[in-house]
Amino acid sequence: MTQQPITDYDKEVKNCSCSYCGNNCDDITYLLKDEKIVGVRHACRLGASKIINDQDQRLLSPMIRNEDGILTECTWDEALEKVAHLLNESIRPVLYGWGETSVEAIKEGIKIAEMTGSVIDNQSTICHGSTIQAFQNIGHPVMTLGEVKNRSDIILYVGTNPMDDHPRHMSRYTTFPQGYFRKNGREDRTIITIDPKYTNTAKVSDQVIQYDINQDYAFFNALKVAIQGKKIKAKKVAGIKRERIYELAETMKNAENGALFFGLGLTQNETKQRNIDILIQVVEDLNAYSKWSMLPMRGFFNVNGFNMAMTSETGYPYGVDFARGYPRYMIGETTTIDLLNRREADFFMATAADPVIQFPGHTIKHLVDIPVVQIDTHWGPFTELSDVVLPSTRVGVETEGTAYRMDSIPIYMKKVIEKPENCHSDRWILSHIYEKLQQIRNKEEEN
Repeated sequence: MTQQPITDYDKEVKNCSCSYCGNNCDDITYLLKDEKIVGVRHACRLGASKIINDQDQRLLSPMIRNEDGILTECTWDEALEKVAHLLNESIRPVLYGWGETSVEAIKEGIKIAEMTGSVIDNQSTICHGSTIQAFQNIGHPVMTLGEVKNRSDIILYVGTNPMDDHPRHMSRYTTFPQGYFRKNGREDRTIITIDPKYTNTAKVSDQVIQYDINQDYAFFNALKVAIQGKKIKAKKVAGIKRERIYELAETMKNAENGALFFGLGLTQNETKQRNIDILIQVVEDLNAYSKWSMLPMRGFFNVNGFNMAMTSETGYPYGVDFARGYPRYMIGETTTIDLLNRREADFFMATAADPVIQFPGHTIKHLVDIPVVQIDTHWGPFTELSDVVLPSTRVGVETEGTAYRMDSIPIYMKKVIEKPENCHSDRWILSHIYEKLQQIRNKEEEN
């Protein structure tokens, strides 16, 4: 079946921002009919699907779970009062999520965390947290995607599969587009995929290296040795012949401008942040011969924005604890999974996230025993656990806001259509929770 171009629309809105992944593509055109989105141009299949089909399972009214365990619709004032009282009465509250909302909403969340002594954390705690730790330990040879497009002649993808996970990454930034110094686009670039699995990204690469699974550290340590001009004693490292490692080292050293992208394939195995540590050292050594930089492939469209906002406001990137009245940060102590596993949390609020999908089963069990609040746009597994549900709006579609691309470039996301009548933005919801909390605290002080 051949899909026909959409012609039945009455308005185009250009230069919109996609709210799917860390690419934050800001060249999207929305096609509107009767002020509803009926088509999308320039978006990838994942982004287009999210934008067009986003009304399915939509949350449209605030709800509170009654004594019979059934979610029933209520007024906004009732729902906000309930959340504020639950937060105020808690001793160890956790505010989680934030990867799919705006920086403006995140800052409102930080204010609530500071007032209530909460732990505030985001999806980094279960994905690129290891990356952030490694950057803190060693440093980050950073770059922008614009630099890659215009300058890079060798692109490495390590432990990531952008063809499936970030579909426009290669077509918009790294592989196919013409750049200022890469006039011939694809012909001017060499793409190398390094991954234990043979992925769809590997299929369009010039070179593919498949080392043994869970041998990441050993492979990159050997590559570091080769770049330094030293001898690799073993004939094979991680299943790769040492001659092939020497060849790769020479290719990388001879690059005019190299860009290395890595994903969760490196952060979610046995050696975790040590993989990133050694990869940073590899890039450092390469800069004695050429110009190399690196970036993590961030998933949610503003997961990086949370890290930027938290670092700006508190000095720490995620898992920040305000229990003592000032920000504290300690991996394993102030991070969400650990707090829930130790059964410390007595209140849990998720904003623009579904922890039931993201967390281990043992961790989720504790959410059944404590007050749980959901601030989100759609019904999901987490809704089934929630005591209060607050329906929000889509950033970059129904609400304007700021997000940070995977290379830490801020992107303005404009409003395109009107929101559903009884929904409000995350920023509005959080600011009103904060106001309710202030009113409760003022009354307590008066009494």
